[in-house]
Amino acid sequence: MHALSIPTWIVHVSSVIEWIAAIWFIWRYGEVTRDRDWWVLSFAMLPALVSAMCACTWHFFDNVEYLEWLVTVQALMTVAGNVTLCLAGWWIYRNRSKTQS
Repeated sequence: MHALSIPTWIVHVSSVIEWIAAIWFIWRYGEVTRDRDWWVLSFAMLPALVSAMCACTWHFFDNVEYLEWLVTVQALMTVAGNVTLCLAGWWIYRNRSKTQS
């Protein structure tokens, strides 16, 4: 756990907590508005959360070599998260365009 300083740990952990809160708030917004399109966005945010958790786990165990595979998983989840978030944004935009036409 010595791989990162305390302030850096605070940033890492608070970012994960913020992301979880954002997923939950977006999900709730979809429930309140009865608009399931927002649920798509909350699901699309999950790969980025997995990516962040991989980074925190790897750092927590002092970047040991036998957990280096987490770096690869983190990279893959970052790409997957970027793609799913892009698709979710497109999904919401497309559905808004349909209702406004």
